Amino acid sequence: MSTIDAVTFWDDLYAARPAAVDPRPNARLTETVTGLAPGYALDLGCGGGGDALWLARQGWHVTAVDVSAVAVGRLAALARSYNLGDQVITVRHDLQESFPQGRFDLICAHYLHTPLDLDRAAVLRAAAHALRPGGRLLIVDHGSAAPWSWGQGPGIRYPGPGEVAAGLELDAAAWTVERADAPRRIATGPDGRTAEVTDHVLLIRRSG
Repeated sequence: MSTIDAVTFWDDLYAARPAAVDPRPNARLTETVTGLAPGYALDLGCGGGGDALWLARQGWHVTAVDVSAVAVGRLAALARSYNLGDQVITVRHDLQESFPQGRFDLICAHYLHTPLDLDRAAVLRAAAHALRPGGRLLIVDHGSAAPWSWGQGPGIRYPGPGEVAAGLELDAAAWTVERADAPRRIATGPDGRTAEVTDHVLLIRRSG
């Protein structure tokens, strides 16, 4: 699909949702990043902004990227309202077309799934190359579908973290897989329902 199709799809999706007042960070981010020295982070597909705001509150300087102008606009307003405007930069990017400039100590891509065209492996490979020496790339994918998810159907596959890592074709001498597993957690849906889901977690570190 074209760039405008992707922009329209995600703008419409976010516009149909009420703006979050204090969005929650993803559990895999908080468990992975807690204890790391703050630096410069890139949040790919920032969505509601829970991850970017949490990172900023921990002292990180965050570049938050999304294809949706609605999403990045709401996040910019939220960051200012929490006096985090100096630590959160929001940028609209179609990752199918371009990748943010800069070098980062942490890059996170949580549930970077889309029903539209996206060469995800190319995006994540670019992310790995955007790491500073010693920096980490955290990729968290769905390993199962919650009852409220749009990714349903008997033909849906959930590539494991090892498969995702292999698809990036990174030089093992320069990038090390620090974590590749499939933990479970209890998720809460938009209507308050809960369900056990599986995450596929991949953490890659660039050698110093």
